[in-house]
Amino acid sequence: MTAAQVGNGARLSAQPVPDGGTPTQTWVDAGLQLPELDLTTCRELVVVGAHPDDETLGFGATAALLAESGVRAQIVSATDGGAAYPELSLLQRYRLEQTRREELRRAAGVLGLYAPVSLGLPDGQVAAHQQRLADLLVEILDGKPPGTWCAAPWRGDGHPDHEAVGRAAAVAVEQTGAVLVEYPVWMWHWARPGDTAVPWGRAQMTRLTEAALERKQRAARCFESQFTAPTPGGEPVLPPAVVHRLLTVGEVAFR
Repeated sequence: MTAAQVGNGARLSAQPVPDGGTPTQTWVDAGLQLPELDLTTCRELVVVGAHPDDETLGFGATAALLAESGVRAQIVSATDGGAAYPELSLLQRYRLEQTRREELRRAAGVLGLYAPVSLGLPDGQVAAHQQRLADLLVEILDGKPPGTWCAAPWRGDGHPDHEAVGRAAAVAVEQTGAVLVEYPVWMWHWARPGDTAVPWGRAQMTRLTEAALERKQRAARCFESQFTAPTPGGEPVLPPAVVHRLLTVGEVAFR
């Protein structure tokens, strides 16, 4: 079985987020030499995230480049990210979901994308609703022009929701003829250069412009709810080291 089929949840669990994971400098020093992702083959882009911010942190600059070139690009978020802080009450969780929807709307605007679509599946339980998600993605992708890309979290990313979204996207493209492009988010945290759990042979990297990177940085700042824990002494979902790494390593896609 491939790494994508097996999943890498154990690898992510073994690297607690507060511990920082693989240092940014380790990735920078590796100087990944990967084929360039050919953006000219994309006729339309649907970029799917498990939670609001996945698409921006994993594929935001690429999406911005495509939108700038005239490609219709839109975000689809499987969940509203309400389970980011498990200690919240039901009312607090509801408010967080509304906040994250608004953060996503603002980020999409910064990236130059169409208004996002939120599917409202339960955060933390996407695997249990994977077929429903696949069906929804088929509805979204059906009738799109040939050459439409469906960008989704890599099926081996480590986070269970990310992997479930990737699997659902893989099913949807099989039924619609869209092109699957998988992007990593948490891989940069638990993997290391040359890691055999990563399908480097399928990896391609976007040649990013300074303008696209700047848009990604500004869009990432929209997700303020993830940078500060809502309760004293709590841990944010996205500590500074994690955000810095995702804004520094570039954008890789598995084809």
